[in-house]
Amino acid sequence: MVPSFKEKRLENFKSNVFDTTSNGKPPLKHEEKICPNCLRSFECKVGSISLCQCTKVNLSLEEREYLSKQFSDCLCYQCMETLAFEYRITKSYKTITWKF
Repeated sequence: MVPSFKEKRLENFKSNVFDTTSNGKPPLKHEEKICPNCLRSFECKVGSISLCQCTKVNLSLEEREYLSKQFSDCLCYQCMETLAFEYRITKSYKTITWKF
């Protein structure tokens, strides 16, 4: 019987997660994700969060809330930067008094 695509992916996942070839220690968990905004593939390093691409983006609490209201999953680095910038620009436009 030929294994299905899902079965192959599951087997591949298990072999990567349970591979203990690095000094008998399990490898750090990394997850391949698709950005819900741009649909690019990126690696989420939830097993070593300090190495994850998302830690390179400095977001204020307001910016994090803004992103979390729109997206329920991780975004790629580029989209986090872009959407945070858009939020700051929109916020600054709202503070401008337009009097002519």
